[in-house]
Amino acid sequence: MSANLKYLSLGILVFQTTSLVLTMRYSRTLKEEGPRYLSSTAVVVAELLKIMACILLVYKDSKCSLRALNRILHDEILNKPMETLKLAIPSGIYTLQNNLLYVALSNLDAATYQVTYQLKILTTALFSVSMLSKKLGVYQWLSLVILMTGVAFVQWPSDSQELDSKELSAGSQFVGLMAVLTACFSSGFAGVYFEKILKETKQSVWIRNIQLGFFGSIFGLMGVYIYDGELVSKNGFFQGYNRLTWIVVVLQALGGLVIAAVIKYADNILKGFATSLSIILSTLISYFWLQDFVPTSRKE
Repeated sequence: MSANLKYLSLGILVFQTTSLVLTMRYSRTLKEEGPRYLSSTAVVVAELLKIMACILLVYKDSKCSLRALNRILHDEILNKPMETLKLAIPSGIYTLQNNLLYVALSNLDAATYQVTYQLKILTTALFSVSMLSKKLGVYQWLSLVILMTGVAFVQWPSDSQELDSKELSAGSQFVGLMAVLTACFSSGFAGVYFEKILKETKQSVWIRNIQLGFFGSIFGLMGVYIYDGELVSKNGFFQGYNRLTWIVVVLQALGGLVIAAVIKYADNILKGFATSLSIILSTLISYFWLQDFVPTSRKE
């Protein structure tokens, strides 16, 4: 049963990662009449959906008893304020990261984003060594060097880059690259910090996700007020939302649940294979369907 859940969670992770990148890129570059949806509000809605899903999972684990659910939430969250506050740090960073993801995919094609974002493996490794005292072998460090080399080649300017940049409908590639690099560092630190918390406490992953979502919603609403307050007051919180927008929001909420399931039933090595498969699928679909990515060669 556990083996089935392991491969099921990995399969869903591949689907979720690939679908999220492609649909988000498409939704941010699609030209439609009226205002475009605000990424800051989409992040908040995704956090609220994640909280609701985690509460349902805790309800299921408590044998579908409302009394047991209320007791668990009260004992594990309200009665442990310091434990809950520990999640404020990674939650704020994850909220920043989710907003940066929208910025990056508004300025980069899906394939370039996917490959460059894998630098988070390097930042995660560095933070793991410094924060968790993990030791990496020679082959692991060599793999990280190969990763950095691959990312450098992806970002290496070609003769056709100026023409390609003009065709991008959402602005500067430099802005997208800076957003991805910042997201890589935030992802590495927040992921290792979250792993450290999970290993030091016995609370369930679903309870931790509820705590993350709670603070994420607060930080997200602060971002909406600061950066998009005028637009929200003028056109509403759900301005520009359509069916595609809701698909993006649901996929983003699903991401938190899938990662939790992978941590519980699989391991980071298999997660890496799943992410690699997602990159290949994103590249192929970006080339054949979205047609916003054209592989280059040295002859250019």
